Amino acid sequence: MSNYQYKRSERFILAIGVVALAALAGSAQPLDASIAAEGQKIYMATCNNCHKSEAGVGAPGYMILVQMPPRAILAALETGKMREQAKDLTDQQRKAVAQYIAGKPLVETKIPQGAYTTFALSSGKGAQIHHSGWGGNLEGTGYRSAEQAGMSAENVGKLTLKWAFAFPDVSQARSKPAIVGDWLIVGSQFGEVYCLNKHTGKIGWRFLADAAVRGAISIVQTGSTLRAYFADNNTNVYALDVKTGKAVWKSKAGKHPQSGNTGSVAVHDNIVYVPLTSIEVVSVLDPGYPCCSSSGEIVALDTRSGKEIWRHRVVQEEAKEVGKKTNGKPFYGPSGAIVWSSPTVDAKRGLLYFGTGENYTSPATTSSDAIQALNLKTGKLVWSFQATKGDTWNMSCPGNPNCPEKVGPDYDFGMAPILVKRPDGNDLLVVGQKAGVVYGLSPETGNVLWETRIGRGGALGGIHWGMATDGKRVYAANADNKYGINPKVDSLIKPTPGLFALDVATGNVVWNTPAPSCAGKKGCIEANSAAPTVMPDVVFAGTLDGHLRAYSTTDGKILWDYDTAKEFDTVNGIKGKGGSIDGPSPVIADGMLFVNSGYGLFGEYPGNVLLAFAVEK
Repeated sequence: MSNYQYKRSERFILAIGVVALAALAGSAQPLDASIAAEGQKIYMATCNNCHKSEAGVGAPGYMILVQMPPRAILAALETGKMREQAKDLTDQQRKAVAQYIAGKPLVETKIPQGAYTTFALSSGKGAQIHHSGWGGNLEGTGYRSAEQAGMSAENVGKLTLKWAFAFPDVSQARSKPAIVGDWLIVGSQFGEVYCLNKHTGKIGWRFLADAAVRGAISIVQTGSTLRAYFADNNTNVYALDVKTGKAVWKSKAGKHPQSGNTGSVAVHDNIVYVPLTSIEVVSVLDPGYPCCSSSGEIVALDTRSGKEIWRHRVVQEEAKEVGKKTNGKPFYGPSGAIVWSSPTVDAKRGLLYFGTGENYTSPATTSSDAIQALNLKTGKLVWSFQATKGDTWNMSCPGNPNCPEKVGPDYDFGMAPILVKRPDGNDLLVVGQKAGVVYGLSPETGNVLWETRIGRGGALGGIHWGMATDGKRVYAANADNKYGINPKVDSLIKPTPGLFALDVATGNVVWNTPAPSCAGKKGCIEANSAAPTVMPDVVFAGTLDGHLRAYSTTDGKILWDYDTAKEFDTVNGIKGKGGSIDGPSPVIADGMLFVNSGYGLFGEYPGNVLLAFAVEK
């Protein structure tokens, strides 16, 4: 993502030490002074330069870091985005840094035995799949029928909190649950995958992956077999037996040492489609890093064995030396064009659609900031539509030797494409870009049928995580996040954060509801960044201020509003707190509504809860 430079006050820099001391003083368990001293020394030498801002598009500011549990910070250093920066630190040094920042000892919170229950999956309707994957269907529409939703516009105003589940020690809750029978399956920041009773929030089983699981869980039934498919941040792909919670197979999708996964897998016709990104976008913050050689990829695996069927590399050319950096070391390229989101399956045409991000280095390619279509069986490129040309950018920009000479705006396609049938019976591929533009494309050719600007756009959106459609309208969350706007780009366009409804056939805006003001709420960001979800007459969308709202699909009127940015009593006995809602959409199924709350990145509120709502009888 992006990292623009903002003015930093001397007062804020001085506050770093004050906050750290306050955290140490207020910790329930005092932190050993020698550990704090070692952690502070390493932090100031290697971390402070990128994390000292109050908030930002790239590295989280110090005021965000100090709200994170030490376990979350350590995970970032060991298996997350900071693993390149921390590769030369010892285990002891990484732990010291994590404890210094958090101001408390590194202790893994244990879930009490009373949080567990007996797992049982009935046959027949008891094993029915109520929700699976990123968009709830292969086409990624985010639509739930009245029967699937089990609620209506008449009673959504009666939605009440039924239970809250706290993910231990995390600062981000962003894995989209799948629902089968009475059970909900969801991943977490440290790789735990939980199977929860959807009525009580009690744990039926728990599986531990090797790294963070942030994408959606996909459930597939073959005869009497039920399997859950997902990927972790280290690009391991898993197939679990839903009935036991045990792994059937595990396969490594990424081959580049910097490969990562943020998007959700898609599963169709015995193939798991895995999107791959790259953490080189962060690794470049080290001026000595040899930038850059990775590319976005789609990898197809056999659902039965995990064996690779084909692999598509978005940047077709292998990286080679293309020039010298300002420090005299070589630049490599082309690179980047990563895949952040989930691919979308078009079974009728035999195509797989996905979006790409910016190039990390020059030369820019025609495959960056693009929507591509691949043959489902072979992985061969069928067509490619590029929305923004020449977008070369990485998180070292500006001023770092790894920043390309010509810096682009970072206008990824961060959302999964949506395949929708229009009222006239013709299909349309709808995509939204961080530039603030929504496109209607031909599924056969990628030709633009209509395009509509709904926002100013920026490195954090514009359209960041997604949209939803009911076949009549497209509902687009526009962020125009103040921390992601580059004042040098489209400076005359007014930011318009909020929820928009567009006519599917024409792209014309039918209505828009601005993100309500949160003036007076410290650190608040007024923006719709998370993907919405829609059912007849109602669209649900969360905001960065922590509110979950139900809107009328007719005119955008707010029908229901719940503030999740607060503390919760949880069913698993762990301290729970909500925060910003970002990433995946809420899940509606069988009369219940589920949403994650907490997203400790980019200046947003951290949190650690999964919330379940039901209509009050």
